[in-house]
Amino acid sequence: MARHVFFSFHYQRDIVRVNQIRNLPEIVDEAAAGFKDSSLWEETKKKGDDAIKKLIDNGLVGTSVTVVCIGNKTAGRKFINYEIQKSLDRGNAVIGVQIHHMKNFAGEVDMVGETPALLTKNNCKIYKYDDHTKLKAWIEAAAKGAGK
Repeated sequence: MARHVFFSFHYQRDIVRVNQIRNLPEIVDEAAAGFKDSSLWEETKKKGDDAIKKLIDNGLVGTSVTVVCIGNKTAGRKFINYEIQKSLDRGNAVIGVQIHHMKNFAGEVDMVGETPALLTKNNCKIYKYDDHTKLKAWIEAAAKGAGK
């Protein structure tokens, strides 16, 4: 059975890093606004915060795990707390995965970023991305730990 996962991340800074990890066998990815279609994200931004929240809410439907991809500026992203809190409210397992050390389009790595406070406050496990096998195992362990 496929595991449905919501990926939360800083789109402008980290899309290249996230694209390196999101295509996992048996993982159906859903994502923060803009993940699959940047034009949808751009159009929704024009409609305001409520429209963005609705897009996030719709992205969470049917997911059992939320993976917060932690880059250098993730903790300061406007909707990060909303995505984490909504994930927790719906009973998703939530984990953080550091991705700052992965290369962007220019082949550059980034400095470690602050962990979003809601992850720490809710004792969510934080990992440093290493490979697909480990990420898949972390997702599955989180889901099972949450009874999903």
